[in-house]
Amino acid sequence: MSALATLLKRDLARFLPGTASGGTLLPLLFFMAVAMLYPFAIGPNPTLLAQTGGGVIWVAALLAAILPLDRLLASDVEAGFFDQWALRGIAEEMVVAIRLLAHWLSFGPFLMLAAIPASALVGIDGETLRIVEIGLLAGTPGLAAIGVIIASVTVGLRSGGAALSGLLVIPLAVPLLIFGAGSLSTGGEGGLALTAAISLALVAIAPFAGGAAIRAAREG
Repeated sequence: MSALATLLKRDLARFLPGTASGGTLLPLLFFMAVAMLYPFAIGPNPTLLAQTGGGVIWVAALLAAILPLDRLLASDVEAGFFDQWALRGIAEEMVVAIRLLAHWLSFGPFLMLAAIPASALVGIDGETLRIVEIGLLAGTPGLAAIGVIIASVTVGLRSGGAALSGLLVIPLAVPLLIFGAGSLSTGGEGGLALTAAISLALVAIAPFAGGAAIRAAREG
């Protein structure tokens, strides 16, 4: 258990903002940049902004979650850390599960906080913001799981991995976007429940899919 706690602490030190190598600041800045630029693109119509602002926050959250994919797993595989962990009896699935938790902690809660000022920029009201926040709480673990799965699948690629990651993440995230953003127009409950269900399924699948992909990359 102490080894797993050390792993989680190491991963959080890599990903959290304000740490020596934390890289969450860039996704947050990207998220806020989308929220700031969207009103200029759509125009000053407050009704249109209010109708579309929640969906824009969801799209910005997806794009922000994609940014750190290239450094989620590749550097550890290349440096041989997974081999060392395997020698210590720590399975790839456990390492991936811890990496998934650290990845979500490094961007999910911060995006939820950033959604508060972003909601003012895109002109959505308090009730819509409440649904957006619940949706992000339910959906961002799924986005993190998709990111970890794709990072595992592309970890063995020497070139073009980052571009392929982005192409793979977007279609896989479409169900989360459909139900998460769709909950804003249906009153919330049904769409949020489906978002949470899809997210939970992705979180359950990610460690096993990621562990199998990393083993194949190491043995290949």
